[in-house]
Amino acid sequence: MTIALDYNPDAAPDWTPEALDLDAYLARVDHPAIAAPTAAGLRSLHAAHVAAIPFENVDVLTGRHPGARLPAVADKLVTRRRGGYCFEHSTLFAAVLERFGYPVRRHLARVHPQGSGARTHMMLLVDTDEGTHLADVGFGASMWAPVPLVDGAEVDQAGWLTRLVALPDGRWVLTRRGEQGWTAEHEFADDRPLRPVDVDLAHHYTATGPDSPFTKKLLVKRLEPGMATVLHGRELTVRHADGGVETRTVAPGELGELLAQLGLVLDDADLAEIAAR
Repeated sequence: MTIALDYNPDAAPDWTPEALDLDAYLARVDHPAIAAPTAAGLRSLHAAHVAAIPFENVDVLTGRHPGARLPAVADKLVTRRRGGYCFEHSTLFAAVLERFGYPVRRHLARVHPQGSGARTHMMLLVDTDEGTHLADVGFGASMWAPVPLVDGAEVDQAGWLTRLVALPDGRWVLTRRGEQGWTAEHEFADDRPLRPVDVDLAHHYTATGPDSPFTKKLLVKRLEPGMATVLHGRELTVRHADGGVETRTVAPGELGELLAQLGLVLDDADLAEIAAR
């Protein structure tokens, strides 16, 4: 017996990409408009976004996060020139890509799948003239370029190599090559597209959950060719693609200047609050 459905299961959720000021975004990342939804355009825009907008959790840490819907995200990352974490970066980047005509599918990934990581990372699958790509501008200081959704595809990420691996059950694993070989970064399945409320729920956990790593310490990351910088609490780590690592403790009095160097300018109240934490 066939049961008729009174809804369209393939109907696209409303992500309101038209709410984005596209010219303001392009000025923010210092990138020209894209003439056609090509893989080359995706690669160029992906790098420009990562270079311009830092990964940071200040509003989560202070308990004043505006939410992960596009109007709030665009106001924060574009108008106020702040950074954000995966839900914000991917929400913004997806809207940009859709405005340029790219078909985009939003997904949640499981971070550190070899352990007990939850599906609390947002990434994108983007269709181009060269096939589907994983675009992941919000994965901290990790992803400089999109990766073709092809088993074994390897891409240089500003000096570090990533590889996508397809599992027999339909999952995909993003891996990174390090001193100990290839390590799983996150896994996802190209199965069910997200709805905005799904992002709301995942964001609520990461922004408020007592076990969330984002609610405990300041976390700021920047990636540039050959160098990845991470500030975690008061510990600053700079990793170089040639294997060099520099680590030091940041004094409270230098926090504001350091954050500005990482592309994050905060007012005195926010600086005082996160310094106290």
